[in-house]
Amino acid sequence: MKLAIGPMLNLPKSIDETAALLAHADYVAERSLATALFLALKMERPLFLEGEAGVGKTEIAKVLASTLQRRLVRLQCYEGLDISSAVYEWNYPRQMIEIRLAEASGKTHGASGRSNEGSSQAARKKLGQDIFSEQFLIKRPLLQALEAGADGAAPVLLIDELDRTDEPFEAYLLEVLSDYQVSIPELGTIKAERPPIVIITSNRTREIHDAVKRRCLYHWVDYPDAVRELDILRRKVPGAAERMSQEIVAFVQRLRKMDLFKLPGVAETIDWTNALVALDQLALDPDTVNNTLGALLKYQDDIGRVGGSEAERLLAEVKAEIAAA
Repeated sequence: MKLAIGPMLNLPKSIDETAALLAHADYVAERSLATALFLALKMERPLFLEGEAGVGKTEIAKVLASTLQRRLVRLQCYEGLDISSAVYEWNYPRQMIEIRLAEASGKTHGASGRSNEGSSQAARKKLGQDIFSEQFLIKRPLLQALEAGADGAAPVLLIDELDRTDEPFEAYLLEVLSDYQVSIPELGTIKAERPPIVIITSNRTREIHDAVKRRCLYHWVDYPDAVRELDILRRKVPGAAERMSQEIVAFVQRLRKMDLFKLPGVAETIDWTNALVALDQLALDPDTVNNTLGALLKYQDDIGRVGGSEAERLLAEVKAEIAAA
């Protein structure tokens, strides 16, 4: 069966409009990312975004949902994710209640209370059909994403951190990503009339199978350069002093050239800036850097390597660079 979905709300008609759409929600995107997103919308194909944690992959789906005024359906992936959590399951308690009520009312037996074989079989068959109807179906994210929102538009489906799941679940996704449909043995095939906007993210903790990638447009989301990261800070933390924002970006850019266990992403840059604003800082100094590294680095080994004299050295280089500019 098909789920009727009304006309879609206006989508960007060019790469420039796509970049403007993202910028409207303070998402500063490279031209290549805006191009990949525009093509995914235009061709109605899933967009597979891969990159390090904290570079803004998940945020793209949130931005699309807010700017296009679509419902956001999020499937957060994890090891052991199965169909009952991701797609659907039957409401067994309600089904049991329905069966007990049918038995109590005598619908599965003859009117005299004695079993009538022909009528009992028909009653049991009808009951079986009734309890496996849509009213007893619990819809999980993938099935929800095939339904229109209240305004008739297809939602944005975010399949977040697909690399955390197991390969069998990847295999199950192939039908969803190819045909935008879900097969339920008791009901048949539920198919979206118009596909949802699908964003898939991966932190590349393991390789995703080629069969999934073939069904998607692909884009690697990298760390931003200094100019773009400063633009992001100005938008996301407008209360930060300009000089301090410049120092933060230059400091973080240097950290990303080091051999750390986990390089800081844009999310950590924003967190650190917010922490410094909360401390009423107008510029960086060695003591403040050392005392707040936990907002920027998430592993003790990394903090130990960057802290102390190394932080002081990096900060001196940063201030000299900005002063010379």
